[in-house]
Amino acid sequence: MIVDTHVHIWEMPPIAPIGPTAPNWTSEPTESGNAELLIDDMDANGVDKTVLVQTSWSTWDNGYVADSAINYPGRFASMGLVDPLANDNAEKAVYWMDERGMAGFRFHPDYYPDVEILKRPENAEMFRQIEKRSGIVQVHNRTGNAHQLDYAAAKYPGITWLIDHMMYPMPEMAPGWDEYRPVLALAGHENVHIKISDVHSRSDGVFPFADMHDVVKMAVDAFGIERCLWGTGYPGHHRVDHGWLSLEDELRLVREGFNWLTPDEQAKLLGDNAMRIWDWDDE
Repeated sequence: MIVDTHVHIWEMPPIAPIGPTAPNWTSEPTESGNAELLIDDMDANGVDKTVLVQTSWSTWDNGYVADSAINYPGRFASMGLVDPLANDNAEKAVYWMDERGMAGFRFHPDYYPDVEILKRPENAEMFRQIEKRSGIVQVHNRTGNAHQLDYAAAKYPGITWLIDHMMYPMPEMAPGWDEYRPVLALAGHENVHIKISDVHSRSDGVFPFADMHDVVKMAVDAFGIERCLWGTGYPGHHRVDHGWLSLEDELRLVREGFNWLTPDEQAKLLGDNAMRIWDWDDE
């Protein structure tokens, strides 16, 4: 079973809204990257399921992502965005989970340099409601905000927390990787998992991006293979257009580039772990 835990899909108006979800966000797409494009990409590369993640340019309206998961049962799960500064974010989280079937949400601490959004007292009720529903929260930031996840994972143990893109280790952190140690320390929380993704963008080299292998090994050793997940980025041609690897090469990186992984470890990374986390085990 192959499960991609991180793909952004979107549609253009009037099908779905486009607009910012962060104080300084300016990027907007010029064409759609929709569910059907992703399905074609998955089928061409033998990917069974994908976790859809609302983009930062698709407003706080998660409707297109939520409906795509409903329209393609068994192929997709959905993760949304909720405004971490909104007074009604607890109600919004409940709505998207209870009424629209979303598994959880993504937060971007780095987007808010003046507010620690994972520690913000006003967000406690939102996280309690997510925890009550055994929800999943993915956290997208760099190493300087690792302390926020350290706090939140301890305070809300009933939430499954995911580190997006390994929290961006950089080759210049080698050989000691001291700056990355706070991320590895998050493995001390049993409810924290890490996505081994976006490795190529951090690398100064070419495939298989050998300058990043040591830190990938460190992450796998720290969290254990059972808490490591595989994820990519965009659907179809948007992958290469935006500087990502093709889906074929994303799979090849794990299967051939990470040649120290055993077949069993590859299977866990590429899908078995995700099947458990998104509760697809019974299908």
